[in-house]
Amino acid sequence: MAQGTFTLFQEFALSLANGYHDLDGDTFSVILVSDAITGMGITATPDRDDFSEVGPSGGYSTGGIALTTPSWTEADGVATFDDSGASGVTWTAAAGSPTNIKTGLLVNDEVTATYDCIGFIDMTADAGGTAISLVAGSITITWGAGGIFTVTI
Repeated sequence: MAQGTFTLFQEFALSLANGYHDLDGDTFSVILVSDAITGMGITATPDRDDFSEVGPSGGYSTGGIALTTPSWTEADGVATFDDSGASGVTWTAAAGSPTNIKTGLLVNDEVTATYDCIGFIDMTADAGGTAISLVAGSITITWGAGGIFTVTI
């Protein structure tokens, strides 16, 4: 279970303005990594290759889980990115699954250069200190009622 709040990478605004992301047209996934959140937000060009994705085994497959129906909508000066097809993503516990999970990354599967990472969420109970295990139980990231993130103009 995710313990923290979803945080956008500092460079996300620039990568969005440069046209790297089509928030209502691209495919997005959440991947699990063994990196702690410390310093993650200031990664200069956040790319999934900058982080250590957990190994594929048991209940986890390389590339994580794709968002069902990503949407980018605006109302009253607030743009919202959400996964309107689901309330979150869940990995099912299984023997042999990764036991070194610290962070969930939201990535754009269609960006081939740098800047494919959008944001991250701490999966640990102690700010990245102690990894969680997919062997011990299923893991769910539940998006809030206000969407995955908003941008206010």
